Amino acid sequence: MAFVNGAYDRRGSWATRWRRIAAAPHAPVVAGALLALVAAAESITHARSTPLGYSSGHAVSTPMGQTIPHAGNGGAAVLYLMVFVLLGLATTLPITLLWTQPAAAAVVVSAACLLSLTAFRTLTVAGLGAQLVAGYRLGRTGSRPPAVLLAVPFVLLALAGTAGSEPHAASAGGNTARILIDHAGGEIRVLTLLLASLAPAAALAGIARRARGEALANTTTRQVIADTLLENTARGERARIARELHDVVAHHISMVAVQAETARLTTPGMPAAGAERLSAIGDASRAALTEMRRLLGVLREDGEAGAADRQPQPGLRLRELNELLDESRDGSRTGTRLILRGSPVTLDPGVELAAYRIVQEALTNARRHAPGAAVDVELHYADDALRLLIRDNGPGPSASASADGHGLSAAASTGGHGLSGMRERAAAVGGELRTGPAADGGFLVEARLPGKEATAG
Repeated sequence: MAFVNGAYDRRGSWATRWRRIAAAPHAPVVAGALLALVAAAESITHARSTPLGYSSGHAVSTPMGQTIPHAGNGGAAVLYLMVFVLLGLATTLPITLLWTQPAAAAVVVSAACLLSLTAFRTLTVAGLGAQLVAGYRLGRTGSRPPAVLLAVPFVLLALAGTAGSEPHAASAGGNTARILIDHAGGEIRVLTLLLASLAPAAALAGIARRARGEALANTTTRQVIADTLLENTARGERARIARELHDVVAHHISMVAVQAETARLTTPGMPAAGAERLSAIGDASRAALTEMRRLLGVLREDGEAGAADRQPQPGLRLRELNELLDESRDGSRTGTRLILRGSPVTLDPGVELAAYRIVQEALTNARRHAPGAAVDVELHYADDALRLLIRDNGPGPSASASADGHGLSAAASTGGHGLSGMRERAAAVGGELRTGPAADGGFLVEARLPGKEATAG
């Protein structure tokens, strides 16, 4: 498996390296120059191996049927050599324009290859490679129909057998000249068949690569559009919720605060305890309004809802826990204890926020459904988990709630969402929460949340 993975890594690195080389500004010029040099060398070799390069002392007929003087005629040999070299350069040098003018370069290369095959029965391997590169590049970046049409003549040439027809060596040159011509004709037949099969494949490969790139681009565009629509929808829904909270809930909470203060100040002969309770109601209402403004600032991303009023989310710092327990103790006039076991450590902010909200909701439920009961809040720090235990010594769950097997208190049976909210908070951070009667009476909320090691893993 390691060998296979290494092979895939090497293949990926080579592919990345070739793409980087191909994207270089001077890559087409360098490629065209190298192919031209190879084509010139091949043309010289082919010219020397033709009947003009064979010193027979007799005239020899070319593959087209023309009579050419024997090798002793140096002028004709030089002319024939120049024609070969020029054809080799014409089939390769236009590659330098392939990145800027792919259609023009492909047309010139294809025309030169066809001329070389049909009129002079010669073609270099470098010219064949240039034709394949030109067809692929035209199919990938240019117009698709011309990329396929430029490959059709080579297929027709192979089917007609023009390049592979029997050469005419009807001269007094003897068997050696005929062998040289037959050998050249065999090479041309092979090159023609290769072009007939590979040229359409190269053009279609370029078209397929282009279609794949366009499909990926379209998929990415559709995904971006879908994400934008989803984000806009979510932003609109958050704005709607913020408006509802501001216009409805905040109004009622502010009315509670106003009425509590009004009742405390206008009721004659109110006992001190009652006035203190009304003052606590007003303070709690104002604290709720502050929390709601903070929530509105989170929901409204346009910043118009008091972004400067935001504060860090609460956690399990002792100061914050003590403030929470003091608030509960003052509101219920009962004993509330904080018990720590293990060495306190800093956990993930999400875990600490979930633990804080679970403790807060459990204290609220205890004040609401077990008024006057003492509450113990225990935090047990372990390496892999944080265990929360919030228990009170009140009457415990109702008989009906205990009988249904779910351990839900009267709060759940009356339509409250406190217990389900605590479970959702625990599950959101990878923990779990259980509720039910305590062993020695009262109600117990037990949560197990990820600890430091579990969070890091």
